[in-house]
Amino acid sequence: MLYLGADVGSVSTDIVLIDDNTEVIEKLYLRTRGKPMQAIQEGFGILKEKYGNSKIGAAGTTGSGRQIASTLIGADAVKNEITAHAVAALEMAPDVQTIIEIGGQDSKIILIKNGVVSDFAMNTVCAAGTGSFLDRQAERLGIPIEAFGDYALKADSPVRIAGRCAVFAESDMIHKQQLGYHESNIIMGLCEALVRNYLNNVGKGKEIRQKVFFQGGVAANKGMKTAFERALGLEIHIPEHYNMMGAIGAAILAREAVSKVGKSKFKGFSLAKSRFESRSFECQGCSNHCEVVRIIENDKEIGCFGDRCGKWGSKIAI
Repeated sequence: MLYLGADVGSVSTDIVLIDDNTEVIEKLYLRTRGKPMQAIQEGFGILKEKYGNSKIGAAGTTGSGRQIASTLIGADAVKNEITAHAVAALEMAPDVQTIIEIGGQDSKIILIKNGVVSDFAMNTVCAAGTGSFLDRQAERLGIPIEAFGDYALKADSPVRIAGRCAVFAESDMIHKQQLGYHESNIIMGLCEALVRNYLNNVGKGKEIRQKVFFQGGVAANKGMKTAFERALGLEIHIPEHYNMMGAIGAAILAREAVSKVGKSKFKGFSLAKSRFESRSFECQGCSNHCEVVRIIENDKEIGCFGDRCGKWGSKIAI
């Protein structure tokens, strides 16, 4: 029996299959590119070729696109990113107390006490410190993003970069380049600036305790890990599937949900060949005037989301 988890974000769509022992059997990283439905279909097309005859016992979704993904695939659990990341981390390390998560477009901190989330914070306002900002700087410097961390670790005298704002950080980097500083020192200086930004904003007022997990795509950057360890004076642990933790958490939550009801709502991998589109309208039922999104599969409405009261969201075609 396999269990599916999908983390649909603004930058990437991550899909995993886990078994009863929470071992990751398959994982897919797909660029969302503003088209979450197509990204899910692309992933399901790949999974159908490899696991078409396998039994999927449950499916869960998380991420900013979790509602639309849930409607498409027939999810048994639809949870926010905080819950999904915490569940995955606790499954791998029951003694984890702090989760630093930095993804493509946002960053989070999750504090855990006695196996339960006690506090959290998110930064969705500024791009500084996110994966997309680092991608842009790597591209501007002509360095593969995969090598960014290696460059940072070569620094012998990191340059101080203004990291409070993405625009100021980039301007300061350009200024330091013009002054002739070595790329490695600039890159490590950038990593240290982004860590300061994170701790002074997302982590402000938070008690960061061991064990600390670093999750999300940015965890692949060795320079960021080193900068966090220097700033905190603590060891930072990066789980094996650091960039898939949200999807893993969604799969675990779905498995637990189905164990209680006994049957999954998962529609199968065949949706890879379906034709999907979304249409929206403004509900006039009350003063909220919610924008309701209709999901159409092969000219048939399969579900709605976006309403606050549940009037439309509960009307899912069978």
